[in-house]
Amino acid sequence: MATPTSLPATFVAGNVLTAAQMNDLRGASRILQVASVFKDDGFTTTSTSFADITDLSLTITPQETSNKVLIVASLAVGTDAGNFVEVVLDRNGTDIANNSDGRTAVFRVHDTVILDYITIVYLDSPASTSAQTYKVQMAVNTGTGYLNRPASTSSARTATSSFTIMEVSA
Repeated sequence: MATPTSLPATFVAGNVLTAAQMNDLRGASRILQVASVFKDDGFTTTSTSFADITDLSLTITPQETSNKVLIVASLAVGTDAGNFVEVVLDRNGTDIANNSDGRTAVFRVHDTVILDYITIVYLDSPASTSAQTYKVQMAVNTGTGYLNRPASTSSARTATSSFTIMEVSA
């Protein structure tokens, strides 16, 4: 999708867009395709290396190399007392959305009855028209990490998580 070029360079109070300019604006940054998964069962890991969270993997094939992929992960995370869980986004085997520590997010839970609800929103630039596989991965420093339940319950699930990816036109 082409970037709108007929729009005014600046706007001031009272400016009115023409019909042609409005049509150009409608073509910019549209959601072209969406893939989403809802996880309503539990997941646990004792891995200190990042492990794929079962069923939180999606594939999308961008239509243009200039298009972006908007990623939204909404997760319910728990761990044993005193431990912490790390969660990262992965694209085709590479961690993305890293902060200065090289991690997407680090969650420190100090009480086994706590369930942290976290949301990760990231705009990725895969610069490709090949299929892109996105995953949510989890690791722990020690002990056990849980998805969709706190450590204090033996229930397989007390919450739900979701993972959505959207292609956004350039």
